[in-house]
Amino acid sequence: MTVEVLRLDESRLNKIAVTENVSPRGARIMTDWNCSSGKHVLVSAPQEGVKSLARMFYCQRVESARFAVGLQLVVRVEEWGNPRASTEDLSRNPAGNKQFPRS
Repeated sequence: MTVEVLRLDESRLNKIAVTENVSPRGARIMTDWNCSSGKHVLVSAPQEGVKSLARMFYCQRVESARFAVGLQLVVRVEEWGNPRASTEDLSRNPAGNKQFPRS
């Protein structure tokens, strides 16, 4: 799936990345962005209903201009793409983190 990653430093750089895998606590994304572990970013997957603060856990060069980045979500996301979740949920959550109800 495609995600948007916004750096929260002075650059406010916004990048599009592709996930290799996702879990309730994080994701591994592929990008052309050489980043530093430990930095915080805002990650969102609008089509999946996910928006959360994340910490870059690692950044590994996999090709000359491609990097695998491990993202650790600050708040657990139980399901990526829960059809019951709505944009109204984001307005009720001031932190901007998508939290899904359990089935």
